[in-house]
Amino acid sequence: MAKKYKYRASFTFEGKRYFVKSNTKADLAVKKAMKLRDLEEGKITVTGTMTVSAWTNRAIETYKTSQKEVTRKIYLGRVEHCILEHIGDMQLKSVKPIHCQNVLNLQQGKSKSQINEVYNALQFIFKKAVANQLIVSNPAENIEKPAGRSRVHRRAITEHEREHILKVAVTDRRYYLYLLMLQCGCRPSEAAEAKGFDISIKQGYPLLHIRGTKSSNAERYVPIPTSLYELIKGTPRNEYIACHSTGSKIADQYRRRLWNSFKRQLNLSMGCKTYRNALVPPFPLAPDLVPYCLRHTYCTDLARSGVDIRMAQKLMGHSDISLTANIYTNLDENDVVKAAEILDDVTLSVPHAR
Repeated sequence: MAKKYKYRASFTFEGKRYFVKSNTKADLAVKKAMKLRDLEEGKITVTGTMTVSAWTNRAIETYKTSQKEVTRKIYLGRVEHCILEHIGDMQLKSVKPIHCQNVLNLQQGKSKSQINEVYNALQFIFKKAVANQLIVSNPAENIEKPAGRSRVHRRAITEHEREHILKVAVTDRRYYLYLLMLQCGCRPSEAAEAKGFDISIKQGYPLLHIRGTKSSNAERYVPIPTSLYELIKGTPRNEYIACHSTGSKIADQYRRRLWNSFKRQLNLSMGCKTYRNALVPPFPLAPDLVPYCLRHTYCTDLARSGVDIRMAQKLMGHSDISLTANIYTNLDENDVVKAAEILDDVTLSVPHAR
């Protein structure tokens, strides 16, 4: 005969209902706490009734052990925003192909690389669930990728743009972010992280320690141009070089607003008219100017200055030299003319054979 208990309680964990029983309320509370602890420590077998969110976190923790910390952070962010926000609360066994297709359809118009990342993440989540016999089949197996846009071409800034960027950027500490990108080759996130203690002098030359984490090559030292060094050399050691008036960091989610503010000031600097504080078209600033054009320009400047491509790769923090080569080989006609002049001079200086 089954033993009867005076008290019982239930709770839900990862989409599944659990029960505990006891003859005293105090013991019941202890049993409930112990059961929950065991569940959180993974001592309970995973099942198809788990939520997609719970299973995804377990699968990533178990199978993606070789991911670097920064890669893991980016991957988790992509999965959370693009997948789990939409089907994360569903039970694994309840997910149908139409749910997965709807998730991927939301990426329509995004870059092809992002669509592929979301598609691959869906396959990983549900293939591993099938392998663990949590579900019978992969609901994402036959989903179709929506149309996406190709990678946007980044260009170097014009000399006219450079003149106004340098003029406007010194007017606000927040805009120093763009000086670090243009004159030190920082990625946006790297520029936002740079602090006073990252500035140093080596053999008489000012250097910036870029604490990049995107790849093994991302952490690097780069020279600081004299004009920029004079501007930022007084930054307190623990203060951000580019920051708000309060000294706080420029957060990722704020950077779009900051860029819009910077573009407005560039338009005004270039002579754009205003009416009731609103800019009046036509706008002098080219619409295809984006923050990454500044970093692209840094690499282009290295190429035009004759810096060896292997050194440029190091200064850019590129993991693959082909990334650097794509910029080095994307110079304009003026650069070709300059190369022709150099080669012509070399040819004239070489003694002719008798």
